[in-house]
Amino acid sequence: QVQVVESGGGLVQPGGSLKLSCTCAASGSIFSIYAINWYRQAPGKEREFVAAIRWNGGSINYADSVKGRFTISRVNANNTVYLQMDSLKSEDTAVYYCRARLGTYGLSQYWGQGTQVTVSS
Repeated sequence: QVQVVESGGGLVQPGGSLKLSCTCAASGSIFSIYAINWYRQAPGKEREFVAAIRWNGGSINYADSVKGRFTISRVNANNTVYLQMDSLKSEDTAVYYCRARLGTYGLSQYWGQGTQVTVSS
């Protein structure tokens, strides 16, 4: 069973920074990561894509709303992905979720439980 665990959320003032982490772990099984995606869901809104990173090759994509402010990175050895969020705005307030796509073509997916990010003065 693969577990995906996010951490790093919290309360921050507008213009501030937070760094989220997402770690994939499994007991008794071997897995390969195809990609890790970050999504977010604000109250009353649909879940939306934020950023993604491919494990092999490291190609990266961002939503237009976070380009230039958020940075996604990975540490292969720890199966961990980070989301550095700078210049935070109130509209970034949401629960941030990590989705791990596993296997050769990423057909198996696992979601984390989410971490709350609140941007408020």
